[in-house]
Amino acid sequence: MRRFDEITSELDPPFAVVDLDAFDHNAADLVRRAAGRPIRVATKSVRCRELLHRVLQVPGYAGLMCYSLAEAIWLHREGLSDDILVAYPTVDRSALRDLAADPAAAASISLMVDSVDHLDLIDATLGPDRPAIRLCLEVDASWRPLFGLHVGTRRSPVHTAAQTRRIAESVSRRKGFRLVGLMAYEGQIAGLGDAPHGQPLKAAALRWMQRRSAAELAERRAAVVRAVQALTPLEFVNGGGTGSLEGTAAERAVTEVAAGSGLIGPTLFDGYRAFRPRPAVFYALPVVHRPAARIATLFGGGYIASGPVGADRVPVPHWPGGLRLLATEGAGEVQTPVTGAAAGRLRLGGRVWFRHAKAGEPAERFAHYHLVAADRLTATVPTYRGEGRSFG
Repeated sequence: MRRFDEITSELDPPFAVVDLDAFDHNAADLVRRAAGRPIRVATKSVRCRELLHRVLQVPGYAGLMCYSLAEAIWLHREGLSDDILVAYPTVDRSALRDLAADPAAAASISLMVDSVDHLDLIDATLGPDRPAIRLCLEVDASWRPLFGLHVGTRRSPVHTAAQTRRIAESVSRRKGFRLVGLMAYEGQIAGLGDAPHGQPLKAAALRWMQRRSAAELAERRAAVVRAVQALTPLEFVNGGGTGSLEGTAAERAVTEVAAGSGLIGPTLFDGYRAFRPRPAVFYALPVVHRPAARIATLFGGGYIASGPVGADRVPVPHWPGGLRLLATEGAGEVQTPVTGAAAGRLRLGGRVWFRHAKAGEPAERFAHYHLVAADRLTATVPTYRGEGRSFG
């Protein structure tokens, strides 16, 4: 990090930097782990057009997985991809009308659904005179070993092959829709690190759960795909995430995998045994107070990650080494005190470099990313925020 500090010495913090060497390394490692399965890039973990364009040039990557329809339409019109999957069902009527008015976008973008109600909403918004809407049916990938026990994310209500077939039959009977894909995201495997630091019992329990969940899902996902393909051919079957690429890619029923966070390497991905992405995004905060010999107070920095409240959602001081947040203040709205031996060497105007807990959320805080390759600053590019784009 010392070289980053030197390369950016003329910049006034707070600001964020992308290590392109680490980003490119991570992109190549994800391709290795996917073992021949195409990777659809999860844009919510990147939220920067320049970085999305960069990774799509890497062999092994194909298409985008956006988190909103408005984002998908924008990226399509900007020329990033003509193969875009919207990961979440949309109820954005303005974006739906925008999609229907653009035949090229309608031919390139697939919407997520998990119920007939989604079809009704689209019909009510667009009426009958429209291009055919491409649909992807989301199947719940959670593990349910016992009645009433749900292990995984709360997403689709469609869990079994029979339920999936019924929805697929409903789509086939409705004019103006075309079912082209299936998706099942196993968050309990892809999004939970199986080697949490200093928690061996929790790690063992997580690995036990993930092994059994993966075995159950592989069998059920294959049955779901067979049930739908008996009705209609599918263009793609999407699964996985950064944390489960190897296992998901090995399933014969899956035709592509999704990944995004592994490009960035946030702190939530430090707790996996099978892989370790290089940290690629950092941000610097300036020292503005010296309230005690072993405390330096930084300007701003309250960039707490979304999700369940806990220590793993808090930004981590990365450089200088040996710093930690104060338990009584944490990362604050307008100030962030740090303590430790290195704090005594910090001076007013000095910087402390942080890593965020999640991959895409720094782009919601910073309008620009400063791109660094080798030993030089190569470019400054806008994030979604810097382009005035907010999609959620």
